[in-house]
Amino acid sequence: MKKMYMVLSLLLVFVMVAAGCSTKSNLEGGAKTAEPKKEGGAASSKTTIGLSISTLNNPFFVTLKEGAEKAAKEAGVDLVVVDAQNDTSKQISGIEDLIQKKVNVILINPTDSVAVITAVESANKANIPVITIDRAANGGQVVSHIASDNVKGGQMAGDFILKAIGGKGNIVELQGIAGTSAARDRGKGFHNAVDGKDGVKVVSSQPADFDRAKGLSVMENILQGNKDVAAVFAHNDEMALGALQAIQASGKNIVVVGFDATDDAVKAVNEGKMAATVAQKPAAIGDVAVKTAVKVSKGEKVEASIPVDLELVTKK
Repeated sequence: MKKMYMVLSLLLVFVMVAAGCSTKSNLEGGAKTAEPKKEGGAASSKTTIGLSISTLNNPFFVTLKEGAEKAAKEAGVDLVVVDAQNDTSKQISGIEDLIQKKVNVILINPTDSVAVITAVESANKANIPVITIDRAANGGQVVSHIASDNVKGGQMAGDFILKAIGGKGNIVELQGIAGTSAARDRGKGFHNAVDGKDGVKVVSSQPADFDRAKGLSVMENILQGNKDVAAVFAHNDEMALGALQAIQASGKNIVVVGFDATDDAVKAVNEGKMAATVAQKPAAIGDVAVKTAVKVSKGEKVEASIPVDLELVTKK
């Protein structure tokens, strides 16, 4: 019996030692303990900011994006950019994707201030803070709106035109995309400056959707029906540059004022082809937007409206 007991004891010790070696092997070898998944900015230790931009087929918004990217790099946060390509349904879908990725904050540059409401509300339900940039949303809960004072900018353009034409003449207005706060506010400021002035008349006010090709075609049609045009105010530089092409082809001398101060427009101003453009500083808007989003992600309070300075650019 003693012999059998000793054998069983030795076998038991052997099994325990073998089991210990096996456990150590599993911990040190290929079978590792599972690490928690990191989905988007919310589950990761690194802050992730989503940026839904109306279109990257416009130099202004490309510059805005670049300003945001630079600020994100400096702040050490991730920036996920989705391009709506001026398509409202695509923008809403892109924002839903950002919500699924659980980003910490969403920056939205709306294609349409009304249509974007549903996307803002979806982010609200997911408890993801929303900041609008350049263009406002007409509904939903928005933590902050970052933009230039578009009403003030439109008035700056209108005041400049009045001086440029000596307070007399017919003016054409090329409007941006209907439904955007930028188009509404720039138009409001412009009309505040020129409406009711003796000797001045806005003979045509038509949308060209912030697009250069449309600015060209709309201006061509306007010139056919209005032979005596003294000045054009376009709600952005792309339309202004398109209008400029039509004016140059017609051989007329017309004052053209744009809005945004894109590189092409500033060049045209310095060459004496365009009279002026309102500088909205898109890189600064992108920079301020990201810095504000970082503050929001940390739970800090921010202003409901954050303005970015404007200036009128004329020939140097």
